[in-house]
Amino acid sequence: NTERVLREKKAPIMVVIGNPPYNVGQRSENDNNKNRKYAIVDERVQKTYAKDSRASNKNALGDVYVKFFRWAVDRLQGRDGIVCFVSNNSFIDQIAFDGMRKHLQQEFTEVYHLDLHGNIRKNPKLSGTTHNVFGITLGVGITIAIRSSQHTERHLWYYRVPEFWRKTEKLAFLTQKQSFHNIEWELLQPDENYTWLTEGMRPEFKTFLPLGTKETKSKRAVIEPTTIFSNYGRGVATCRDDWAYDFDRNKLITKITRHIGTYNGEVDRWRRRGTDATSVDNFVLYDDTKIKWSRDLKLDLQRGHYAVYADSKIRRTFYRPFCMQWLFFDRILNEEVYKLPIAFPISAHIQNVVICLTDLGSEKPFMVLASSTIADLHLVGAGCGTECFPFYTYAEDGSNRRENITDWALGQLRAKYGEDVTKWDIFHYVYAMLHHPQYRERYAENLKRDLPHIPLLKSGEAFRVCVRIGRELMALHLGYEQAKEYPLKWVENADVPFSWRVEKMRLAADRDSLVVNDSLTLAGIPEECLRYRLGNRSALEWVIDQYQVSEDKRSGIVSDPNNADDEEYIVRL
Repeated sequence: NTERVLREKKAPIMVVIGNPPYNVGQRSENDNNKNRKYAIVDERVQKTYAKDSRASNKNALGDVYVKFFRWAVDRLQGRDGIVCFVSNNSFIDQIAFDGMRKHLQQEFTEVYHLDLHGNIRKNPKLSGTTHNVFGITLGVGITIAIRSSQHTERHLWYYRVPEFWRKTEKLAFLTQKQSFHNIEWELLQPDENYTWLTEGMRPEFKTFLPLGTKETKSKRAVIEPTTIFSNYGRGVATCRDDWAYDFDRNKLITKITRHIGTYNGEVDRWRRRGTDATSVDNFVLYDDTKIKWSRDLKLDLQRGHYAVYADSKIRRTFYRPFCMQWLFFDRILNEEVYKLPIAFPISAHIQNVVICLTDLGSEKPFMVLASSTIADLHLVGAGCGTECFPFYTYAEDGSNRRENITDWALGQLRAKYGEDVTKWDIFHYVYAMLHHPQYRERYAENLKRDLPHIPLLKSGEAFRVCVRIGRELMALHLGYEQAKEYPLKWVENADVPFSWRVEKMRLAADRDSLVVNDSLTLAGIPEECLRYRLGNRSALEWVIDQYQVSEDKRSGIVSDPNNADDEEYIVRL
C-alpha cells in the first residue's frame, strides 16, 4: 500500500473526478465525532478561500467537499487538466464562498456548472425525496473546471434546470443530454466581488450610503469612516441555548450554576492530569445532562479559565422575534459575544437601542427588527446570522458612552436636508428605509450579498416623513408588550375547564383563528397580520413557534414559557 501511495503521489494526475461527501461537521461537540483533520488541505483552504472571503461567518468552508475542491486543484500541480465533481453547490451563490469562487475563476480557464438545485432551506416548497437527485436537503450541482494553457480568456458557464422538476425529470434530462456539449449554457459575467449569479442585482445600490463595513469597524485603512455606523457586530452565540437561556429567571440560575460546577470540576481535573497526554476531546466528561461542550469551551478549559456566576450576567434578551428570554451573558459560557459588550456591557446594565438585521450569506429573506436588549445570533432561526447596529457604544465597564452614528454621515445628511438633522433622525430614517417595501423589493438580490446601503430621498419633506415613520415603527417594535390589544373574538370551549396554560398553540386551517389550548380559541385574525414576515415566518407564527412547552431530548431540560406570576401573558401577547 505504501508503494501504491508513493506511486500515486508521483503520478502526473491531470483529471480528478469524484462525488465528495458533504458534511460541515458534527452536530454537537458532545458527540466527539469531528471530521478528520487534514492539516495541509485545511491550511490551504484558510490561506486561499477563507482569506479572500468578505463573509463574517466562514464555517461553511469547513465542509468536506470544499476541501476536496482545494485538494483536487492543488493535485494538478499547475498542469493543464480537469476537475469534475458532483457536489453540494452552495458555493455558487453563498457569500461565504466568494473567496472560493474567486480562486476557481483564477485557477481555471473554463468553468461549467450544471445546477440541479434541490435546496430545501432555500425553497421549503420542495421535497428532498421528490425533487432532489440524491433525496437529500442540500442543493446539488455538477461542476466541470478546465485549465488549458493554450487559452488566455476565461469563461464561466451556467445552466439551471427548472425549479420544480422532480428527481425523475432531472435524471431523464441528464440521460438525454449525455454530454456537456449538448447543454445550452449561459455565459455568466461575475461582478467585482466574484458574485456569479448577478441577475436582479442593481448597480446603483453601491452608490448609496453604506450602513457599515468590516474595514470601518476594525478601524483599518480609514482615518475618517465613510459609513453611517462606526461599529456593529453579530448577535450572541451560546452554542448551548438550552443551558444559557430560559423563560424563567430562577430556572436559568439553577441550571447554569449546575453547568458551571461541572465545567469548573473538569478544569480542575484537566489541571491535575499530570503527564496524561490524552487529547481534550477524549479527556472530558460527556454527559448531556450535566454539560454542553463547544469548541471554545474546550479551549477555555485547556487555558485553565474558570467560569464565574454573577447576578449581573442574567440579562433579558431578544431570543426570537417578539420572544424575550433570560440569558446568562458571559464570555466563557457563551461561545461568542462578538461586539455586544460595547453595546450592552457585561458588567453594567445600560440603555441602548440596536437595529438588528440579516447577516451576509443568510438563507432567509432579509429582515430588520429593533431591540433594546441583547439579540441572539439566530434571531430569525438557524441558517441566518444577525448583525446589530447600536445607537450608542460604551467601554466594557459601561462608561464612555458615544454615539455610533458617524460625523461623516451626519455631514452628508445635513448637507442635503439642513443643519437641524440629528443622529437620532438618521437612526430612525435608516429604520424606515430598511422597512420600505419598494427598497426591499428592488434591492432584494443586493441585500443577500451585501450589508444595506441607504439611499437619500430627493426632498427634505420626504426625508422628514421617513424619520417620523421610522420613529413610530421603532417605538411600536420596542414597546410591543405595551401596544394596544387587537379585538379578537374570544371563543371558549364549555366542555373543558378554562385555563390560560399553553402547551402548543396552532393556527386553524383557515388561518383565521388561533387555538390557544383545548379551552380557548382566539378568532378574527386579520389576513395582513400574516403578511408581516421576519425571515420565513410572520410575527404571529414566531410567537406560536416559540411559546410552547418543549423538552431537549439530550439534556432533559424542559422549556416552559408559562409564567405563574402573569398567566395571561401569552394570550395577551
